Amino acid sequence: MDEIVDAAFAIECRSLPVDHAYALSQALQAALPWFADEPQAGLHTVHGAASGAGWQRPEGEDALLQLSQRTRLVLRLPESRLRDASALTGRTLDVASFPMHVGRLSPRPLLRIASLFSRSVIFEGSDDEAGFLAAATEALRSLGVEASTMLCGRDVTLATPQRTYRTRSLMVTVATPAQSLALQRHGLGEARKLGCGLFIPHKDVGDLRGAARARQAWED
Repeated sequence: MDEIVDAAFAIECRSLPVDHAYALSQALQAALPWFADEPQAGLHTVHGAASGAGWQRPEGEDALLQLSQRTRLVLRLPESRLRDASALTGRTLDVASFPMHVGRLSPRPLLRIASLFSRSVIFEGSDDEAGFLAAATEALRSLGVEASTMLCGRDVTLATPQRTYRTRSLMVTVATPAQSLALQRHGLGEARKLGCGLFIPHKDVGDLRGAARARQAWED
């Protein structure tokens, strides 16, 4: 089975609209025509410096994210696609009329972390928190993943020309390293190409040294 990794690109981009998922996805698909049809490919939407699990997104129709030099464009891809993805290096993407110059690619392996977080998850027909958590439980079960903790956030909309999605953030604590990797590889719900359903390590689990000790104890 092809290993799944995160392809992190340095970027030069001062700001982006808060709701930039569709525009960024379209720009990527124009630059990488294979991206739309690669079933294991996904897009991490871009977030500012204060973009941990407690991140508060700016409000307002015209709100912008102010980006730092450390901000990265990150794609979740099969490892075999890294060479293809490197074609982005040196290109300037037009993201809703905001230029994003793409720099060096640095692959990142998935981490075996117990607590995982997705900023946007979509389950059709799950209109309230109880329905959303029930759908998440069923989706996790289908992956063979057991969650000891699940917490979801408030409704946030994601707009495309075709429709508007209702999304929620989701924090999950899983039982084993294998389950952590399974959830990160497969994700949950719909719209991976719009940045939905992809999980990253949850950042509010203590300082890095404490998290490293906990991770080592969990894996031993």
